[in-house]
Formats: sequence, structure tokens, C-alpha cells
Amino acid sequence: MTSRIKLGELNVASILVDFLRDEAIPGTGMTEVEFWRGFEALIRDLAPRNAALLQHRDTLQAQIDRWHREHPGPDFDRAQYRTFLEEIGYLEPPIEDFQIQTGEVDPEIAHIAAPQLVVPLDNARYALSAANARWGSLFDALYGTDAIDENNGADRTSEYNPIRGARVGRFAQDFLDRSFPLSAGFHSDAEAYLISEGSALTVRLADGRTATLRDTDAFRGYLGERNAPGAIFLLHHGLHVEIRIDRDHPIGRHASAGVYDVLLESAVTTIQDCEDSVAAVDAGEKVGIYRNWLGLMTGTLRVSFRKGAARIERSLAPDRRLRAPTGEEITLPGRSLMLVRHVGQHILSNAVTWRGEPVPETFLDAAITALIAMHDTQSSREIKNSRFGSIYCVKPKMHGPAEVALADELFSRVESLLGLPRHTMKIGLMDEERRTSLNLKHCLHAARQRLVFINTGFLDRTGDDIHTSMEAGPTLRKNDLRKAGWLDAYERSNVETGLRCGLAGRAQIGKGMWTQPDRMAAMLATKIAHLRAGASTSWVPSPTAATLHALHYHEVDVTDAQARVAALPSVAPEELLEPALAKAGAWRPDDVEHELDSNIQSILGYVVRWIDQGIGCSKVPNLDNEALMEDRATLRISSQLLGNWLRHAVCTREQIEASMRRMAQIVDTQNARDSAYVPMSSHPESSTAFQAARDLIFKAQAEPNGYTEAILYRRRLEHKENRRIARTG
Repeated sequence: MTSRIKLGELNVASILVDFLRDEAIPGTGMTEVEFWRGFEALIRDLAPRNAALLQHRDTLQAQIDRWHREHPGPDFDRAQYRTFLEEIGYLEPPIEDFQIQTGEVDPEIAHIAAPQLVVPLDNARYALSAANARWGSLFDALYGTDAIDENNGADRTSEYNPIRGARVGRFAQDFLDRSFPLSAGFHSDAEAYLISEGSALTVRLADGRTATLRDTDAFRGYLGERNAPGAIFLLHHGLHVEIRIDRDHPIGRHASAGVYDVLLESAVTTIQDCEDSVAAVDAGEKVGIYRNWLGLMTGTLRVSFRKGAARIERSLAPDRRLRAPTGEEITLPGRSLMLVRHVGQHILSNAVTWRGEPVPETFLDAAITALIAMHDTQSSREIKNSRFGSIYCVKPKMHGPAEVALADELFSRVESLLGLPRHTMKIGLMDEERRTSLNLKHCLHAARQRLVFINTGFLDRTGDDIHTSMEAGPTLRKNDLRKAGWLDAYERSNVETGLRCGLAGRAQIGKGMWTQPDRMAAMLATKIAHLRAGASTSWVPSPTAATLHALHYHEVDVTDAQARVAALPSVAPEELLEPALAKAGAWRPDDVEHELDSNIQSILGYVVRWIDQGIGCSKVPNLDNEALMEDRATLRISSQLLGNWLRHAVCTREQIEASMRRMAQIVDTQNARDSAYVPMSSHPESSTAFQAARDLIFKAQAEPNGYTEAILYRRRLEHKENRRIARTG
């Protein structure tokens, strides 16, 4: 059992007390006594309000369930339904127009449109990779993925394939021609890049002519000598591009101008995640997350690991120094601007109890991540996160404006506790629950002095829609949910509302994750739609994906796209309320069986890693062995869909049980090469992971808002205790 320390009416895990006293607090100007006394006052005043808001969620859901039972089927009266939601306070009355008032926002958020990474903060290696993904090699991203096809000898091989390399080079030259066109000829014609006496970039072409950039202001600087630069820095749509030149490089020696790589400014911002992509169920695991955040804020986080035969040492990248065209030294940021995502307010933590009751874990996240970020805001080091002294916090899974208002007050209380100027802590608002979507303008108003970000979390939004309309009828199959009418309205409403509330030039408007990490060609073909719809950022699953997605931000001027979107008609609430329901008898028996197998295989593949290995986000192969990114949001969809089908007799409990046993065998086979994996199919009744999956399906309707954390946390703790008992005998 974890030892604990009593601090006033708080009872705190000693590992957390020790971490704050010995590592997090020193250097902040705080004392241990001041922190815990202030935190206790915060809990005393705000925890009861948090509990009341969670109870209000349940009350509203019960009223909606009752209404749908009284008006069954997909053909209920939509106008009557809207009136009902207004009467119970689910749908708020209109409010006056306003503009957000956020100040002290770093340009990466306020002005630069670019990809955004989301990375689990419990993995130091991934956290550092994401922080350093500000710059990415276009050559590596193209060569190592399906963005370049493998036809006619262009295979991805362990040794360098010059045929594939030539295609990569042509792709990069085409990109440069589109983004940085020359006054004559093309970049593929270049024999040398030079800086003229007039400080302009000059390109000597193969036919003897010289050319300059059509947009001469795009040339921002260089490294090396003016007549033989080793790197050229360009700027387009607010993003830097570096052309690397070395005629002795194995690739550069075969290029006429010696270009051996093109680096793109890629993941300009990164969310370091404490929430859906991690599995932290006790004080020890939570301290590990906080310790990684501390290392990022102090610039001291380092990891060492083997990659093949080599040992890699990784730490935060320095800023990049170069010469301006006129010769003076200038500096470009070397790292992504980092935000930290807290857990949802429905999660309670036993790491700290107050009067014997667990406290909201999001309160811990707010106080401790802000305390740790003081090492950055008060620092004069070169390696800094926010140059404006701000702390960026992403708040997920809030339901409506009252909950956003509580988050705003929580941040004010934390600022008072830590002695921070008011509104130092900024809010990134996840628009991922239906009551928030419907009342988004009200939510933005509640956070108007802190708001730096809204993002459509379409995965959680889908899970919430299924749960909210659980009693209305059977929901569509999972693949068909992407075609649901409300989804397009939701995406449009998020951008439109953000623009009308003044986010342009002050805050990011984002869109959700690309969930197929191995399908970069498909991402290149389709994810550009997010920018055309007005998003200034969009989520990607890896640094490589960030570099490839960065190409889209050179193709689309997001400012122009947002101007077009702002002129479109407003989305009506009725569009957001349309449930994704199927007609009776919509599927044949084999359709039902396939849907059960698909969802259950996904659930088992994710949950077994979560419970047995503490992996919160992973690439889980589906039934076709295609790797998909799975986290608690995707789990919520699958478990809620099956719970819905069971509720409406689309399937039986026996069918689900049979599918679970079949799919356990498939998941076991897919994980056979993992030495840490414990098979489920041979002992499903004693497999904690298998039983957790059963709970998620059969208790789907009973879990508040359809969230998965209560079951996952309980079963993970059970698994850890069983392992402890087995070790100690």
C-alpha cells in the first residue's frame, strides 16, 4: 500500500508530497506549506460545485432518456425535441455577440497556422520527440512512408534506394516551385543557390541564366558563406522552410545544386497529454507524468535508448541561429510550443483525498502543472516554452458553459495560490460533448479572457451523441457514423462560432486527429480539407505526419479560407441535434455479426494493452490488420455502440459473448510477438482485461455520459494489485 501524509484535512500520497517538496516547488518561490494550504482551500470551495455539475449531467441525461422513451423511434418531432431541451436548460437561450479578450498569446497560437501534435506525457521519449518536431525532414517523411509509391523500383529498402530518392527529390522540388516560385526557370533547374551583394537570394540555372524568388521577401536568411551557403531559409504563409546544401553529402552529391534535404517548420504546437493517451491510475504513475512535464519546463528532460545498433540520446533541441540576408544574426524557435491537457472533471483521484473523499483529478492537474510551468515563466534560459510567460492548458470533456465557468474560476484560484498574474493560465477548450457544441458561443464567453484554442474532438463527440440519444433507437454502424448529418454541422459550427467570437489572430481553431498513422498518402490527399474549412490547426499522430501535413499549410492560405467561412450562413441547432439512427431492420444477420466482431476486436485490442501494460494510446490492428490509433475516445464509441445495439435488441448478449471469445483469439494472435503480452482467449474468466471489456459493453448505458475511465481505472488497479500479490506471494 502507498504511504500517505496528512496535511490539514487533506490526505496525500507520500510519493506526491515528496515530488512536490524535492523537485517541483524548489525554484518557484513557493513553499510546501503555502501550496498545500492553498490547495486545500481550493478543494473546499470548488469540489462541491464540481460534484453538483456532474450530478446535473446525470439529471439532464435522465430527462432526455425519459423523453425518448415517450417518443420512440427515429421519426420523433424535431421541433418538439428542441423545445424540450430548451425547457430543461440543456439548450441555452441566445446571448449577445462578443469578441474574446485573450492577451499575452505566443504567435505560434495567435498567428501561425500549422499542424499540432498530441503525445502521451507519460512517455519521455515521445514527449521529447514531439517537442522537437518543430522542424522535420521532408526527405525522410517522404522516403519512409507511402507518400511516395513503390512502383517501378522505388521500394522502401533498408539501404538507400536512389530510384526512390530521386522521386523524393522531385517531390521536394515541385513543392519549392509551388511555394517559392522563381522569376525564371524552376528549382529543378538550379545548379547553385547564392546570396548576392544586394542580399538577395540568387539561383544559378543549368542554362546559364540567373533567377531570384518572385517574392523576394520570402528569403529570410542562410548559414555558411554567401557564395556557398550550407542552408537557405525561406518563409511562406508564416512557416519557415530550410533548404540544406552539401555537395559532399551522399544525397547532395547527386543533386545538381547539392540539395540533400528540405526541412519544414512542422508541429509548431504540441499538446503534452495527461488525458486520453495515457493510463495513469495511481499516485506513482501520475508523478511520472508530472516529472516529465517538469523536465520539459526546466529543459532538463533527457532519454537514452537503442535504435537498431545505435544508442540515441535525446533532449530538447536548441533554438536555431542563422544570418539574415543583411548579415546580422537572427534566431528561430527550435521547439514546438507546448500545451498540457488535463483530465476531465469527472475523474476523481485517490492520490489526494479531502475529508476522506477523492478529489477531482483535474484540480490536481491545474495546480501542479501550473506550479511546474513557473520554472518556464520565471526563467531567463534560452530553452523556454512560452516567450510571453503564459501557461497553456487544454480542458477536455466539459459539458456546457457552467462547467467552462468553473474551469475559469479554478484557474483564477490556482493563479492566486501561486502568485501568478491573472489570466496567465490559458484555456484550450475541447468542443467534444454535445451540450458544449450546442452552446459553444456561451462556452467561449465563459472563457473569453483565457481562450486560446477550440478543437473538434469528433471521436468523443460521437461517443457522447450515442450515449445522449441511447433511448432514441439503434445507432448506425460505426463506419456510417462519419456520414451522419450532425457531424458536418458540428465541424462547420465550431469554425463559424470561433470566427464570429474573434478567435482569428488570438486563438487556434482546430480539427481532429488523423487516426491511420501508416496511411500518409491518404492523409496528404484528404486532410487539406480541414484547412479549406477554416481550421488554423489540425491534429496529427506523429512528427512524420506533422511534416507531411505542413505541406497543406503552404497550399492553403488559412486567413483567406477563414474569411470565406465567416461569410457562410450560421449552423442551426436542429442540424447539431439530428441523431444518427437507423431504421428498424436495417441490417442482415451477417451485417450485425461483422459489426460486433469489428467493434469487439477493437475494444479488446485496446483494452488489453491498457489494463495489462498501462498503454493509454497505441496502434491497434483492426480485423484487416491495418493499424489504427486507438484511445479512450475511440473506445467510448465502440462500447457505446454495442451497448446501444444491445439495448434495442439489434443483437443479444449471447452474440456479444460469442464474438468476444472469437475476437480474443484474433487479438492474441496479433500480439503474439509481444513478449510482455498475456493471452486472453485461454482464460477469459480470469483475464482482468477481458472482464474490463465485458464491463465496458454490458454497462455502457449505466456509465455516466458513456465514459470509460471508471471501469478502466478500477480494472487496471485490480490488475496491478494481482501482480503485487503474485510477486510477494
